[in-house]
Amino acid sequence: MRKNNRNSDAKAALARQAEEIDVLAELAALKAMTVPELQGKWRVMFGEPAPNASRGNLELRIGYRIQELAHGGIRPATRRTLDALAAEVATGAPGPLIADPRRPIPGTKLVREWEGEEKVVTVLTDGFEWRGRRFKSLSAAVRAITGSHWNGWKFFGLAHGADARP
Repeated sequence: MRKNNRNSDAKAALARQAEEIDVLAELAALKAMTVPELQGKWRVMFGEPAPNASRGNLELRIGYRIQELAHGGIRPATRRTLDALAAEVATGAPGPLIADPRRPIPGTKLVREWEGEEKVVTVLTDGFEWRGRRFKSLSAAVRAITGSHWNGWKFFGLAHGADARP
């Protein structure tokens, strides 16, 4: 209950600040400010010295802060999604946010007969394998198999809905 009171107090304070902010006028005023004035504005908005003297950076971040105070910041769910996405990008291993939902689990064998011969492509965690060769995309593997450009998902019958249309 106490936490809810703090949250509602914070929301009320933010709403009071938002009522006092003329966002468009504040954003327009940033364009007319000198770099030292922007650094002073930064100190007022963030309570600490500006990290640098880059005019573009100061304008962008102060402008965002003005809008954040007036309209609210990123929702917690959006913040969590962005954090998870950043973590996936940082590790270099696509997770559920980046990974292609059509992609079978690693180890799956994709089988198709092509010109009277069975072709088997193995799904890896970071690509595909055919005859000991690794490929970043299924289409690249299929290009190696057929010698021409194909949509790899269609070639193996994995495309669905709009993707499956010619």
